[in-house]
Amino acid sequence: MANTTELSLTGEMSKYSQDMQVDKKLIPRKVPTLCSMRYVIAFVTHLCNFTLRAQAMIINITMVAMVNTTNHQFQFNDSTEGFSDSFDAPTSLPARGSALGGQFALWEKWGPPHERSRLCTIALSGIMLGIFVAILLGGIISQALGWPFAFYVFGGIGSVCCLLWFTLVYDDPISHPWITITEKEYILSSLEQQVISSSKPSLPIRAMVSSLPLWSMCLCCFTHQWLAQTVITYLPTYISSVFNINIRDNGLMSALPFIVSWFSGILGGQLADFLLSKNLRLVTVRKIATFVGSLPPSILLVILPHLNSSYITTMALLTVSCGLLPLCQSGVYINALDIAPRHSSFLMGVSRGFSQGAAILSPTVCGFLLDQDPEFAWRKVFFMLFAIDLAGLILFLVFGKADVQEWAKESKLTRL
Repeated sequence: MANTTELSLTGEMSKYSQDMQVDKKLIPRKVPTLCSMRYVIAFVTHLCNFTLRAQAMIINITMVAMVNTTNHQFQFNDSTEGFSDSFDAPTSLPARGSALGGQFALWEKWGPPHERSRLCTIALSGIMLGIFVAILLGGIISQALGWPFAFYVFGGIGSVCCLLWFTLVYDDPISHPWITITEKEYILSSLEQQVISSSKPSLPIRAMVSSLPLWSMCLCCFTHQWLAQTVITYLPTYISSVFNINIRDNGLMSALPFIVSWFSGILGGQLADFLLSKNLRLVTVRKIATFVGSLPPSILLVILPHLNSSYITTMALLTVSCGLLPLCQSGVYINALDIAPRHSSFLMGVSRGFSQGAAILSPTVCGFLLDQDPEFAWRKVFFMLFAIDLAGLILFLVFGKADVQEWAKESKLTRL
C-alpha cells in the first residue's frame, strides 16, 4: 500500500513537472513568504520545538521543589544553590530526538533549496525561545501558583501544538488541501532537479559508515552540543557563583542571552540564504555558519574567567557567546539535507543521537570538575569545552561536504 502511494505521488509530481514545462510563464519567480503554507509549517514546527524545550527545562527547574518538599508552593530564598543544582541534570527529553529528526523529512519536499536555511532555522529557533521562556517564567509560575501549574501551562501549550500540527502539517505540497496552486507550482518547480524515489529508499549502511562527510557532520554536532549544553546548563550556576546575586535577578539575567539566541538563529538563516543568492558555494556557506557559531563563542568563554569583569561586562560576553551559538543551525545542523536529502530524517536522528551523548556527558563531566576544584574549576570547564569544540569544528571544515553523496543518490527517475 505504501509503495502504491509513493508511486502515485511520483506520478503526480512528474505530471506537475510536465505541465509546468508547457508554459514556464505560469510559474512566478517570487511567491508570498510569511503568508505561504511552507512558512506556516515552519512556524508550527517552531512552536513545537519551543514546547519540547520548555517542557524539558521546566522539569529541571521544578525538580528541586518536587524532591525536597510535599508543598506545591515553590520556595525561593536568598540562596541560589537549590536553583543552580536543578540545572545539573541533562536538559533533554527522550522524545526530542525523534521529534527533531522527523521534522527534517518535511524540508526535503517542502523546502526550496534556496530557502531551506531560513525555513530550518525558523523551526529550530523555537528551542532557544523555549529555554528563554522556561527560565524566565518557570520559577515565577511555580512561586505564584505552585510547581504543578508550570506543567499545566506548558502541557496546555503542547496540546495546542498537537492540534496545529495535525491540522496544518502534511507530508508534501501535493497532498496539502489548503496550499495555493501558485505556491505548489513554485515549490515543485524549485525541486525539479531533485531525484525522486519511486520506492521506499533503502539505507546504504556500509557506505554511510565509511563516509567522512557524514562522520564529520555527526562529530561536529556532538562537539557543538557539548558547547551549547554547557552554556544552557551552567550559565545560571556561573552567574550565581561568581556574583552571588539574588535568584529573581538570576532568573531574569540567565534568560536574557537566550532571547538574543532566538533572534540571531532566525537572522542567521536569512543571512545564509542571502549568501547563497549571491552565488556563494553551498559548502562555503555551511562552513562559515558553523565556524562563526562554534569558535568565537568558545573563545569568549575561555577568556571569561581570566577577566576581572564587572557583572555587566560578564553578561555582555555571555550574551554574545550565547547569541552566536544558533548560527550553526544554518550550518552543520542542516547539512544532512545537503549530503543525503532522501535520508535526511534518518541522518538527523543519528546526529541528534550523537548530540544527546553530549547532553548527558557534559553536565556529568563539568559537575565533577566543579566539585573537585572550586577555585579553578570554571577555567578547566571552559578550556575543555574549547578543546572539544575546536576538534569537531576542524573535522567539519576539513571533511564536510554539501553536495549529495554517491551513496545517497538514486537514478530511477529524475524530473527533467
